[in-house]
Order: sequence, then structure tokens, then C-alpha cells
Amino acid sequence: NAVIGRYKLSVQIGSSPPTSLGTFVLLFNPWSSGDDVFMPNKAECEEYVLEEFGIIFAGNKNRISGFGWNFGQFQGDILNICLSIMDRSLYYRQDPVTDVSHRHDPKYLGRVLSAMVNANDDQGVVLGNWSGKYEGGKNPSSWTGSGEILQSWKKSGFKPVKYGQCWVFAAVLTTVLRCLGIPTRTITNFSSAHDADRNLRVDEFYDADGNHLERGADSIWNFHVWNESWFTRNDLGPSYSGWQVLDATPQEESGGIYQCGPASRYAIKEGEVDLDYDCPFVFAEVNADCMYWNYDSATGKKTLIFSKSTEIGDSISTKAVGRDDRVDVTSDYKYEEGSAKERDIFKKARKKLGLEDKFDPTAPTQDEIEQKPDISGKFKVAGSLEVGKDLNLLLVLENLQSDAKTVNVNMTAWSTLYTRRPVNEIWKDSLSVTLAPKEEKKFPIKIKYPEYQQQLTTDKTIQVTALCHVEDGIQVLVQRNITLDNPAIDIQVLGEAKVNKEVVVEVAFTNPIDAEVKDCVLQVEGSDLLRGVLELRIPPLKASEKSSTKFKLTPSEAGPKHLLVNFSCDKFADIKTFKMVNV
Repeated sequence: NAVIGRYKLSVQIGSSPPTSLGTFVLLFNPWSSGDDVFMPNKAECEEYVLEEFGIIFAGNKNRISGFGWNFGQFQGDILNICLSIMDRSLYYRQDPVTDVSHRHDPKYLGRVLSAMVNANDDQGVVLGNWSGKYEGGKNPSSWTGSGEILQSWKKSGFKPVKYGQCWVFAAVLTTVLRCLGIPTRTITNFSSAHDADRNLRVDEFYDADGNHLERGADSIWNFHVWNESWFTRNDLGPSYSGWQVLDATPQEESGGIYQCGPASRYAIKEGEVDLDYDCPFVFAEVNADCMYWNYDSATGKKTLIFSKSTEIGDSISTKAVGRDDRVDVTSDYKYEEGSAKERDIFKKARKKLGLEDKFDPTAPTQDEIEQKPDISGKFKVAGSLEVGKDLNLLLVLENLQSDAKTVNVNMTAWSTLYTRRPVNEIWKDSLSVTLAPKEEKKFPIKIKYPEYQQQLTTDKTIQVTALCHVEDGIQVLVQRNITLDNPAIDIQVLGEAKVNKEVVVEVAFTNPIDAEVKDCVLQVEGSDLLRGVLELRIPPLKASEKSSTKFKLTPSEAGPKHLLVNFSCDKFADIKTFKMVNV
């Protein structure tokens, strides 16, 4: 339980003055049974402390994708940078003696570092940007590792690095905590709620044309990435020890600054939202109820379209121990959706937050919640979902009643960020249809590549919405969030990789569209395979042309290592892949 950090070591013989032997750095030790971060499973220690490569999951719940990340916690100057992060926190600046005296405590350091990894309040490491415009910095989706970010922060004299989004904050925090010896992993939550007003409810608003309106501070993100770190909670008791949620993405203030956690994962599952730290926010991220409203800007009137209690917190994912696979940990965060136990826990959390007893004028009435629609609808994908290809969908409408229904449908498609923030309108249309009793009809929708190509964000996400106005009935909202896949890129290692011997690597990409692509850049990194990030410019590629780029690596250490590649050009942003190289 000693304080971690850099110590001076000296020796004194008899009464002669002490002689300095140098310095050493003391870290947490997850292999030691007395340590707060003790992790009994050795394979988990290997993965969550020693592994420098990770996979971060993204996309959306219908289509989960993963990309590689080079945490690089044992490379070059990273340890020194991690120690300087602690000395630049607001806590240290305000009271250095007290701050240092708490550095034996992983829950204290986890909280401090969740604040320092974002730039808000304290000139921390990474500046967030969710505007869709990234001038003056790097697009968040172009990073492939934490090393470049931490080195840039130090080199610039500790100015925040531009720019990050959730997975960047989570990945950098993973690097820092693993470096200090705290077992840490990244967690992706699909359909993640940002409940700004602490009522365990997120409200989304649509106008009569079906456009998603930016009203209110609540939002539902296609995915959100945070961290779990492993340590005891002697402040709460043994059952709350183990994995703790930390979140360095600046979403809401906690104690006056942008920090979040540690929230015990067990407390979240049991609805113990009154326990330290920030349990209500994390509980809402995985459990909030969703309300979809129609908002009339002329009158200011809002009408509930429908509510859903099973939408939020889907396919919560992390990388497997010792292999490059996805593991689903949803059941560690909550009881099964739709079960009585899950609803009981939700009620328990509402009660603890004082939401059960007080009247909420913004909440829908029980009548509104229980109203039953006359029709149902869904969007089906017909064909591939790839950047560069036309997008083919089917709108399926079904009459649930035994009399005919006339429906007017307003449809829109917008490019969005992964936070579902609408950026550019791509397409709109409307149709009128009469559905015979119990009839189902399908309406094909085609959005051509040239229609969306200019509008697409680098998140490659499109939200398609159909607002159905049923004559003499309640409105029905049909929506789907679509994440398009990038074309593939291929890596081959030509020959055997050996320590201190050059080996050639070939990266191949075929332009899949019938137009030239230019401004092509290839970015390569990998701990113990090459130093820093290698950047290669590639000549323009004509329609359907294949490019092959070769470069040399000199591995510095034996064992399984991961090579990460990121390819960008004017038509495709950040095509990522990785390859395991056995050195």
C-alpha cells in the first residue's frame, strides 16, 4: 500500500553522508496478493496489464465491427509521461501533499486520471470534438494508437492533443492505467444513453417530416466506449470489488469537473445508484428508458410517439483474454431485458434517485405510454452496406387491425456522427398508402452512392427515418441507424519475422468505385515492430485499380506482435486493419 511514483534510492554506511544510487519507479502489482489491484487469474494479468494491443468494438448493435489499437504502454517515454500526467492534475496543483499521499489508492488515481485524459478543466491530454469538422487537428477516427497522442502532448509543452472521441479517451486511459500496473480494459456499450438530466429517461424529438431534432441535452449514441479497471472497494465492501467503471469522455461534470467513476460494476447491476462514484450516470447509460416524441416547433407542443424500455445498453462488448475475439458482458451490467428482476432493479434505482415519488411534468402519461398503434413498420436492408455502393432498403409496413388504414409516410435520411447527431440531409421522400386489413406491404428505397458520398461523415453512419401518420390513429416512427463498411485492405508479411532482421510487408488496396481516388495515405504502427508511426503517401488510383505498397520492418522483440494499418483517401476515410506477426 505504498504510494506509487518515482523514488530516490540512496545508501548510508555508518555515519558517513548518504550516497545516491539513482531512482526507481514503484507501480501497482496485480501479481501480489496484498495489493488493491491483485488479480488472481494470471492470464487476465497478462491481457489487462502486459498486452500492448487491443481491439475496440464500434459500429452499431445490428452490425458490430472492431478495430485494432496499439496501447504501447511499455514503449519509449510513456512511463515518464504517465507520471507527469499525475503531477499536472487539478488535485495535485491545489494540494500536492494530499494528492501524493493518496497515490497508493487505485480508486483515487482512476478518478484523477479519468479527468486528466480529457482536456476540459485541466489542460489534460486529449481535446474532444464531436462537430464533424476537425480542422487544426487529426480526425479522431484516424488514430491507431495512444503513443503518438501521449508523445504529442509532451512535445507541445502539455497542450491538449486535437482531437478525440470516446474510444480515443478510453484507449489513452487504458494505456496510462496499464502502464501504472492497474488491470484495465475498454468496454463498448451499444445504444448508449447520455442522460443529462438524471431522470433515467432519454427523450428524442422528431418533426412532422421525420427529421431528428437536436432538442434537449439527452442523446442515444450508436456506441460509447469506456473503461473497466480491476481493484478492491474497501470504501464499499467486498461484494463491490472487482471491475470498476471509469469514463474519461467529458460528458457530464462530477464534483465540478469532467471525471467519471470509479463506479462498481456490481453496484450498477444491482441498482445501487447511491454509491460512489457516478453510479446514476453509468446506470442510465445501460438502462435508461427511451421516449420518442413528435415536436411541433410552431406551437411548442410535443406528442409521445412511443416509449421503449429495452432499447438501451445492448451487446456490451470487450476483447477476449488471449485471443482477438469479442466477448459479450451485458449480463454483468444488468439482468435480462424484459425480465421481472430487471424492472425491479430499475424501480429500485428510480426510488433511490427520488424519481418515484415526485411528479415529473415532462413525463408522458400512463395513457400515452399504453396507447397501441394500428400499424407496425421496420426498415430491412436489401443488399450490401458498403461505402461506394448504392444503399438498398425496404420499408415494411403492416396493418395490425381488421379494418383498412390510410397512412401518409414522411421519410428522411441524414448522415450522422456515431452519437446520432444529424450532420447533413441526404434524401427525403413521402408516400401515401392504404393497407387492407392485416396487410403487409414493402416499399423499396434506393439511395445512390453519388447522393450520399459528399454528405457522409467519417463515422460512415446514416439514420433513416419514416414518420407514419395514420388517419384517425397514433403516429408510428420507424427508424434505423446504418453503419456502412469500408472496402477491405490486405496485409502480407513476406518472409519470416526475426528479431533485429529486416522483413518486408506488403499492403494491398483495390479501389472499388468507378472514379479516381486521390490524397492516399497509409499509416502503420506496432509495438516492438517499428518505432513511432510510419506514414507513406500513395499515388492516386484509377477506377478498380489495385495498389500494392511495400515497406520494411525490423522487429525489436520476439513473440506475437500486432501490426496496425490505417488507409485514407479523398473518398474513403480511415480503412483500418491489423495483422498478428509472430516474431
